[in-house]
Amino acid sequence: MLGGTKLTPLGIAALSLLTEREMHPYEMFQTLMGRREDVIVKVKPGSLYHTVNRLAEAELVEAAGTERDGNRPERTTYRITRAGRYALRSRVGEMLATPAIEYPEFPVAMSKAHDLDRGEVVEHLRSRMKVLERDAAVLRGALADLAPQKPRVILLDIEYMAAQRESEIAWLGALLDDIEAGAVEWPAHSAIGEESL
Repeated sequence: MLGGTKLTPLGIAALSLLTEREMHPYEMFQTLMGRREDVIVKVKPGSLYHTVNRLAEAELVEAAGTERDGNRPERTTYRITRAGRYALRSRVGEMLATPAIEYPEFPVAMSKAHDLDRGEVVEHLRSRMKVLERDAAVLRGALADLAPQKPRVILLDIEYMAAQRESEIAWLGALLDDIEAGAVEWPAHSAIGEESL
C-alpha cells in the first residue's frame, strides 16, 4: 500500500525495475520505453519522477546515491526497500488473482449499437478491426524483436495484449459476418434520428 492507497501501475513498474538493480528515474523511463511497457502503463518522465518521489515518501524505495554526468544536474539513484518488495508482491499477487471491475467504453458502445444504422455500425466495426490489426502487428513485432534478448516471463504482458487484440479481431470478424448475413436482427429505425442531432 502507498499512503493507504493501492500502488498505481506506474508505481508497480518502477518497483519492479528496482528489483533488478538500483536506478535513477530517467534510467527507469528509458528501460520501460525500451521494453515497450508504454503499451500497458502510461509512462511520462514527469509522472515517473513524481511516482518515485511518492514511493520514497512511503518508504517503499530509498535513495542509494547520487551521480553527476558532466554539467548535468545530480541524479539520485534509488533502490527498493523490504517494504517495497512486500508491497510489490502483495499488489501483483492481488491483481493476478482477482479480475478487476473495469468500465471500458467499447462494451457501452456495443450495448447501444442498435441505435445506429446497421451499415454505419458495420463501417465503424471494420475501422476498429483495422486499428486492432495494426496494434496486434506492432505487439507481435515487439515480441519478435524482444524475444531473443529477454526471457518469456518478461514479455507476458505484450503476449497477453497481442492475444487479446487477436481474440477481439476474430470475434468482430464473426459478428460482422453475422450482421451482414442478416443473422443479427436490427431495428428498422435508429433511435438517434438525424433530426435529433
